[in-house]
Amino acid sequence: MRFLEKLKPYLLLLPAFLGIGAFTIYPVIRLVTWSVYKVNQLNPSKTRFVGFDNFTYLFNNQGFMKALKNTGVYSLWTIMIIMAVAIILAVWLAKQQDKMSKFTQAAAFTPHIISMVSIGMVFAQMMNPTFGLFNNILAGLNLPTLQWLQSSDTAMGSVIFVSSWKSIGYYSLIIIGALQSISPSIYEAAALDNSGSLRTMSKITIPMISPQLFFTLIVMTIGSFKVFDTIRILTDGGPNNATTSIVYYIYKQVFWEGNIGRASASGTVLLVIVGTMTVIYFRLLSKKVHYQ
Repeated sequence: MRFLEKLKPYLLLLPAFLGIGAFTIYPVIRLVTWSVYKVNQLNPSKTRFVGFDNFTYLFNNQGFMKALKNTGVYSLWTIMIIMAVAIILAVWLAKQQDKMSKFTQAAAFTPHIISMVSIGMVFAQMMNPTFGLFNNILAGLNLPTLQWLQSSDTAMGSVIFVSSWKSIGYYSLIIIGALQSISPSIYEAAALDNSGSLRTMSKITIPMISPQLFFTLIVMTIGSFKVFDTIRILTDGGPNNATTSIVYYIYKQVFWEGNIGRASASGTVLLVIVGTMTVIYFRLLSKKVHYQ
């Protein structure tokens, strides 16, 4: 009976472990394995080992290096914009206790639950350089109009704007929950010490909500490096590959080129980048996270 009691927790966790193994660990192993092969799925007998040829091709390919750069730019700006605006919005909403605040929180969260397909189609129309709403507003203000998604100079900025608009409300609510968990007595003590708003924010608020900020930073980083649907709907990787991301490059390698080996190598590079970024975050920032 003692043996069964000790075995019971592992049996309860077994379905979760099987799911993780089948849908996470096995695909990762297969991805890394295929990255060193020239894969022929129609005739597996013709699949052959090519070593690091797929990786050599990628790092000498302008398309992949462009996608790598685009992903870095997209991730950097998206994370900074969402984090900054989400904190400001959360601090402002947390101070409001009226019914309008609840409505504002619900309105800010609404874009997160709307399909990216719907959002992309709406913004694609509003950013149309000929009849779009944004250019009509700029023209009405006597400001120069923009090409938005039609120019390689503004396409990435437009994609970042749409992605940030969709995600800010979600992360704001996470931070609001963290702010509401801070005891009011802490702020009362700071007020008695004549602590200014900026000092209170930097010395009390940010350290107290640092676990939630650390969580959002990790989630945003992983999500931004995996961006696909926003780019697929808004720009299809263009113009002139100005918005092609690593995941979109993988999609083209699989469904356009039919090269599973190079796509797997691209996925392996993405896996290494995200894993490295996560380790760096934990090494550099985990010690600055204050758990209550």
